[in-house]
Amino acid sequence: MSTENSAAREIAAAILPLVGGAGNVTSVTHCMTRMRLGLADRSLVRDEPLKALPDVMGVVEDDTYQIVLGPGKVARVTPEFESLVEEEKAAAPPVTARELADRGAAIRAERKQRNATPVKLMLRRVANIFVPLIPALIGCGIVAGINGLLTNLEWLPSLTPALTAIATGFMSLIAVFVGVNTAKEFGGTPVLGGAAAAVIVFPGVADVSAFGEKLAPGQGGVLGALFAALLAVYVEKACRRVVPQALDVLLTPTVTVLVAGLVTLYGLMFVCGELSTGIGHVANWLLEHGGAFAGFVLGGLFLPLVMLGLHQALIPIHTTLIEQDGFTVLLPILAMAGAGQVGAALAIYLRLRRNTSIRTTIKSALPAGFLGVGEPLIYGVSLPLGRPFITACVGGAFGGGVVGLFYQLGTSVGSTAIGPSGWALFPLLKGNHSLGAIAAIYALGLAAGYVAGFLATYFFGFSKQMLLDLNTEQDSPEPVAGSEIEGTPPNPTATPAPAPAPGSLV
Repeated sequence: MSTENSAAREIAAAILPLVGGAGNVTSVTHCMTRMRLGLADRSLVRDEPLKALPDVMGVVEDDTYQIVLGPGKVARVTPEFESLVEEEKAAAPPVTARELADRGAAIRAERKQRNATPVKLMLRRVANIFVPLIPALIGCGIVAGINGLLTNLEWLPSLTPALTAIATGFMSLIAVFVGVNTAKEFGGTPVLGGAAAAVIVFPGVADVSAFGEKLAPGQGGVLGALFAALLAVYVEKACRRVVPQALDVLLTPTVTVLVAGLVTLYGLMFVCGELSTGIGHVANWLLEHGGAFAGFVLGGLFLPLVMLGLHQALIPIHTTLIEQDGFTVLLPILAMAGAGQVGAALAIYLRLRRNTSIRTTIKSALPAGFLGVGEPLIYGVSLPLGRPFITACVGGAFGGGVVGLFYQLGTSVGSTAIGPSGWALFPLLKGNHSLGAIAAIYALGLAAGYVAGFLATYFFGFSKQMLLDLNTEQDSPEPVAGSEIEGTPPNPTATPAPAPAPGSLV
């Protein structure tokens, strides 16, 4: 076993007993930064020892119990954790019918949590379709950036065609991957979802006319692929109910692909194409006419959207813009929210000179914050304190306003992928001017976010009573009297580990 795998297994082995053991784990998944666990009995989790683990940057409770490990690390630890769960369950004695019934009741109760609203559940399902695509978007985006740099400098001309193929190959077939993930998420056969969506990118659709116009390969984009695969799921399920079992293997795939394909060609591609184009026009119009104000609002509201889980609705919008224009102009503006967090954290560090607990947390979390990993600062510092979370949003608003202002003046700053933010976004920057100009504007936005977040927090982030209490009480950054956010969760993190690789809240 390699050193990395061994370390990941040790982390997994430390976490497992603290979440109630293998018998308490009903599901294991992960996103860019968090390992997400379904738990049979939430009361079995030992929160404080879990938060105290050096590799655990924090925990978040939503529809799943989410352990923040950071990008890169979470992708290594999660498979090891799953393996340990399977091994323990295999070695465990057979469960009784009563135990199975109790587990089922616990799972049903888990699914009825108060925040499992229809809107949030649908947004999570949409996120589950697109989040697995982020690593490929990042990788291909960075390759595209390298290729653009080499092209502009006229270096290695024999290599740039190969890099172009690598960078654009995935995007040319992204509809197929969206189709596969959509079918998987909604309970259909993944390959049939991919087959229905593949129609969209097939070059031969140029010979098909719909609504009096010739179709274009790729028309409808990821939204068309999503709806094509979703239609395929419903057709497949209907076929399973009525087709005799003996004919199921022949008729169900055929009818599914045929019906979904025809509806996609003669309806979805045109409609979703218009919708995708509209999204692009709205985003560009918003920044062209709203400028600094639009950037201010977007940058300031992004963190509250993250806290409510509503930011997931932006993922397909980002993907649509990348597919259409080669970059999303929204991500650099939204990334300013992280800059506001960093500025706020620096102000908190200076204001709470006697609170060694919070200052230690900030020192450990700041490197990750500069690289765009904001969870440790949000859940470990600003959100539990209340006011500093609001002033951090103010910092993000000013950073977004700067980037929005330059868009209105004629320079668009975009990202070729979603996922990274902060300094980690520099390799993915792209726009309508030179890379140097775009990077300078993005850096100016970050600086504005840092400064505004710092000043707003330093002068308005604390009441006199908060400063008195927090500079006297050194053991915990729990919310204190005078906190401006009622009902915020208790501090969900201990001192985080040293900075992980770049990630994002987006």
